Amino acid sequence: MGNADTKLHFRKAVIQLTTKTRPVEATDDAFWDQFWADTSITTQDVFALVPAAEIRAVREESPSNLATLCYKAVERLVQGADSGCPSDKERQVVLNCTRLLTRILPYIFEDADWRGFFWSTVPGAGRAGRLDDDGDDEARPLAESLLLAIANLLFCPDFTVQSHTKNSPDTAEDIQSIDSCEYIWESGVGFAHAPPLNYIHDLNRTELLKLLLTCFSEAMYLPPSSDSKNFNPWVTFFCSSENRHALPLFTSLLNVVCAYDPVGYGFPYNHLLLSDHREQLVGQALQILVVTLEHEGGSAASAALQALNTTTSTSAEEEQEPAGPDNLFVNYLSRIHREEDLSFILKGLARLLNNPLVQTYLPRSTKKIQFHQELLILFWKFCDFNKKFLFFVLKSSDVLDMLVPILFYLNDARADQSRVGLMHIGVFVLLLLSGERNFGVRLNKPYTLRVPMDIPVFTGTHADLLIVIFHKIITSGHQRLQPLFDCLLTIIVNISPYLKSLSMVSANKLLHLLEAFSTPWFLFSNPQNHHLVFFLLEVFNNIIQYQFDGNFNLVYTIIRKRNVFHHLANLPSDAASIQKAMQKKKKSGISRTNSTENESTEGSRPAAPAEPGTLKASLVATPGIDKITEKSQVGVDGTLVAVPHAESPQAGDSSAGAGASDTESNSERDAEVYYKESEAARSRLSSVSSASAWSANPDWVSSWKVKLPLQTIMRLLQVLVPQVEKICIDKGLTDESEILKFLQHGTLVGLLPVPHPILIRKYQANAGTAMWFRTYMWGVIYLRNVDPPIWYDTDIRLFEIQRI
Repeated sequence: MGNADTKLHFRKAVIQLTTKTRPVEATDDAFWDQFWADTSITTQDVFALVPAAEIRAVREESPSNLATLCYKAVERLVQGADSGCPSDKERQVVLNCTRLLTRILPYIFEDADWRGFFWSTVPGAGRAGRLDDDGDDEARPLAESLLLAIANLLFCPDFTVQSHTKNSPDTAEDIQSIDSCEYIWESGVGFAHAPPLNYIHDLNRTELLKLLLTCFSEAMYLPPSSDSKNFNPWVTFFCSSENRHALPLFTSLLNVVCAYDPVGYGFPYNHLLLSDHREQLVGQALQILVVTLEHEGGSAASAALQALNTTTSTSAEEEQEPAGPDNLFVNYLSRIHREEDLSFILKGLARLLNNPLVQTYLPRSTKKIQFHQELLILFWKFCDFNKKFLFFVLKSSDVLDMLVPILFYLNDARADQSRVGLMHIGVFVLLLLSGERNFGVRLNKPYTLRVPMDIPVFTGTHADLLIVIFHKIITSGHQRLQPLFDCLLTIIVNISPYLKSLSMVSANKLLHLLEAFSTPWFLFSNPQNHHLVFFLLEVFNNIIQYQFDGNFNLVYTIIRKRNVFHHLANLPSDAASIQKAMQKKKKSGISRTNSTENESTEGSRPAAPAEPGTLKASLVATPGIDKITEKSQVGVDGTLVAVPHAESPQAGDSSAGAGASDTESNSERDAEVYYKESEAARSRLSSVSSASAWSANPDWVSSWKVKLPLQTIMRLLQVLVPQVEKICIDKGLTDESEILKFLQHGTLVGLLPVPHPILIRKYQANAGTAMWFRTYMWGVIYLRNVDPPIWYDTDIRLFEIQRI
């Protein structure tokens, strides 16, 4: 009954606030205390009892009252942080203020006039136009006071951390003088002591982190912009040296995530019997980490980008702005270097990513985590900002513990248009890894796991698994994945020089892709489609030139499908043939299914499309493959040498000396046409209509046809086909195993053209990918925070929420 009275009392206070037309004085504590001091209500109650319409009404009709409410709530948080919340009543006040601000802040951010309010130094200031009138340098902006109060409260003994002293008023710890590095939440990086689990502390931390995330979410209310100077002021301040808790908080968040084991002791169904408060905290910690690390001021990538963009700037300007504001979270992440710390992080991320793959005899008996997208973003950040971590990941086969779950998610999400973003992040991570030689080498390890995936049963390596799944994505994935085809094939090109022995299954898949992409109507449908053929030919050339000995399965498949290469070499380029091919397309329609799709699979259900009504966040278009990669040649000593862009042949050049490197969209204009379309319209086959009535013509076909790198493959066929045919006739062979045995012991030494240099396309950060990551990350966070629905029904500008 008491709880019902409390809700009623709180609701009356809200009604009073919304109906008062005159400003309520900030000194009227009796009125303002109704919202936090005399009540105890849950987060769900606050969201139910403070409706969106009423917040907006107060914002428009009584702006000074909303300003005072925010000011007073922040004031109480600051008081709580200063006092250390020694009593239960003070802790309850802090929690009530936290919940109320989490509810109100999105409505402050959605109104452009109010966005500057929290950066004002005037207590209870209203419209943005009146801000900064106060000349008092000592007064902190409200936002800074709020962020510092949250940081202090996250290391408040007996509220969010375990006290180190006996419980008595005389020995209470002074929150201003404690060294928060001694109160890190979990053992791991830089902290050996494991504090006892306390679910009350976990709940309180989760509430405060939710408010912190809401503060950072101002970015959601600004339209997409690739301006690198577009910093999030909340993140900038929180991750600066002004926050004395930056290091222990970063370490706490990271350790809580990487130490979490959702299975625990492994009792079946224990997650149904006991509520796991640590899981909520881990999810919130992950989201705070990815948001704070998204901020690019001070990151190596943005520093490099800035150096490129400011080559003409004066030295005086360079001295003033070294590389944007220094983000301590990025700084700390980039400096982690101890082997045991790197191992702890990698094992923690791998354990969590592999969690949904765990199989038991009892259905649904183990907990399945839901924050795999945030984990992939965090793994991406580590690889991008900390090269020591990237080299550590690739140093051993541990990288395969990350690869298998990524491939699992890619395969599982391929038919679900609500998970297009997940597909992109998974492919981007693999593109980043594939730029390193060690990744290709590690893929030669045999694949012995049996993860539940709807793929053909095969015996082979992790490289085979990757190729089989990429083939599945291309042939049976959702149509919106077509812009990813370039990325998928670039990854295969990058690893191809190191693949010692492909299985028959994956060899067939590669040839099937070439067969599909080299059909005349597909090549003539779009100005970019021929690049896919160039990528695949480069894969075959790399394997033949550098790994011929073990790849008899692929060589046999090339011989068996030799007509595909002959047709490519003799591709008609006259106007009549082009028109005939396009007519054929209209009659036959588009078929991307494979004739061998009925093979037995690993026993998993097929990838399913999204349920009707599923919500998804829109994404900005990703830049073209030539914008997000940088070409490097592998030297004789194994080092990478950057290939200058000027050396890349233009798509319209007729010179034949370019060979396999004509796989980028070299024409800037074509790239603009193709990659700047809206996400909804971006597909290879539908973009033709928007490319200003583009149509294939003989000159265009000839310009790239003469550069098809077919010499090596044609030489192989010229040498081996007669030998294979002779054996078949002489021995009357009908069994392919004998032919494979012959090819296994064959050699082409001295018969092939001089090996071409290995060309690797390494991922290169740019403003376009940074913008994509920002929209994707906030879209994930929006959709994952539905209880309570913090941003639901507010005027989000960064992306659109769409119902499938």
